[in-house]
Amino acid sequence: MIKDKVEEKKRRRLRIKRSIRKKLAGTAERPRLTVYKSNRYLYVQAVDDERGHTLAFATTVTSDFKEFGYSRKSIKAAEKLGEKIGKILVDKGIKRVVFDRNGYPYHGRVKAIADGARKAGLEF
Repeated sequence: MIKDKVEEKKRRRLRIKRSIRKKLAGTAERPRLTVYKSNRYLYVQAVDDERGHTLAFATTVTSDFKEFGYSRKSIKAAEKLGEKIGKILVDKGIKRVVFDRNGYPYHGRVKAIADGARKAGLEF
């Protein structure tokens, strides 16, 4: 019974992701900034879909998030992660991105990542 509910939830999320990916695409000038949340960490990457390359990535798994003293999946960590990916992309000369929230609702940690990236100088 519980396994069926979990499978249904996975199928629903994949369907939402497929419909989003039909609408969003990243280019070299304006890559797709995609977010993934696991149970423990947060991941962000900038993808050029035309070439199929990841231009930059950042994650809370790295040791520089350990020293902050708060949870690696908190809103504070998400904002720092957004600032980090924003700084990496601005250093590479990329100012504009397409934000792909990957089917997650735009609030909490996803919004904090977007706000941190904007603070670093990215335009959505």
